[in-house]
Amino acid sequence: MAATEAPLADSLAAYPNPGRVTGDIGIHDPSMVKTPAGTYLAVSTGPNLQLKTSADRTAFRNAGAVFPNGAAWTTTYTGGSRDLWAPDISYRNGRYYLYYSASTFGSNRSAIFLATSTTGASGSWTHQGLVIESSPGNDYNAIDPNLYVDPQGRWWLTFGSFWSGLKMIALDASTGKRSDNTVRSIAGRGGGAIEAPFLTQRGSYYYLWVSFDRCCQGASSTYRIMVGRSTSVTGPFVDRNGTAMTAGGGTEILAGHGSIHGPGHQAVLTDNDADVLVYHYYTDSGAPTLGINLIGYDSQGWPFVY
Repeated sequence: MAATEAPLADSLAAYPNPGRVTGDIGIHDPSMVKTPAGTYLAVSTGPNLQLKTSADRTAFRNAGAVFPNGAAWTTTYTGGSRDLWAPDISYRNGRYYLYYSASTFGSNRSAIFLATSTTGASGSWTHQGLVIESSPGNDYNAIDPNLYVDPQGRWWLTFGSFWSGLKMIALDASTGKRSDNTVRSIAGRGGGAIEAPFLTQRGSYYYLWVSFDRCCQGASSTYRIMVGRSTSVTGPFVDRNGTAMTAGGGTEILAGHGSIHGPGHQAVLTDNDADVLVYHYYTDSGAPTLGINLIGYDSQGWPFVY
């Protein structure tokens, strides 16, 4: 999707439709990275995690599964299902890092694992092991990971869904695994529907993007994309009105409109032309579909999509 001139945020009468994408665009919980060659690699929820590639961020094609031979280490958490959830892909130090979740719907018997690859191609990924798990004895849920590396070079993993909300742990940059036992709370809705944290930084602010309400109900989904910000990477994050995200705060960035149902599980890709919001939404038929919009920022530094 090519950049166009951004309208003023205040002039947006309604949310924009997704930008034009073509090809294999059936996707759920997408994450996308720009490769050193300048192409795009997306990974998403599905059997053994699904890969797609694009030369131009518009036309996408299937590129197979991350683990074409399966991921036996995950089946304890998936009840034997091959479906793995909510991957997060990034490229650092000559390697692709992929954090992903194993769970069953409605359960917090869950785990986040790490895999790495030098090419990103199907079948090239090395299992690096468990990062964090949760159980019914925990008040959090270890799914929906996102790796963020701050300007000081510190590695952080945000994650979580429902229960007591979204969490953050510190990682060891040399291993990509946990560096201590601290679990920080960064957002929550008193047990309500919040998930899919994604951290970005622009200027003096760290932005925490999240999804509110219900995913995975097809055209009945009520997912919507929210954001808050902080001057510290660990928070506290607040919305435009100053409400803490740990107290249910969040400024709405994109919600369902027209034939675009339940946009959410967002990722943000910083590209040459703009910051890019990548997400899934459901069509009228209930099909999960790739959504891409560009991100602008108003005079107060709050993001909007166009």
